[in-house]
Amino acid sequence: MSTAIAVAGTAIGAGIAVFTGCGAGLGQGYAAGKLAEAVANQPEAKSDIMSSFIVGAAIAESTAIYGLIIAIILIFVNPWL
Repeated sequence: MSTAIAVAGTAIGAGIAVFTGCGAGLGQGYAAGKLAEAVANQPEAKSDIMSSFIVGAAIAESTAIYGLIIAIILIFVNPWL
C-alpha cells in the first residue's frame, strides 16, 4: 500500500513539475509580444531591446528545464521506492 502511495505521489509531482513549461511558454510569448511593440515604437533601440529580451528568455527557459529535470528524476530515479 505504501508503495502505491509513493508511486501516485511521484506521478502527481512529476506532472506538476512538467507544468512549469506552460508558465515559461506563456511568459516568453508575452515578452515577445512586448518586444515587437517596443521595436515598433523605437526601431533605433532594437539591439538594446533584443539583448534584454534574449537574457530574459534564457532565464524563463531555464525554469522550464529545471521543472523537466525534476520530473525526470521523480519518474526514473524515484528516491522514495
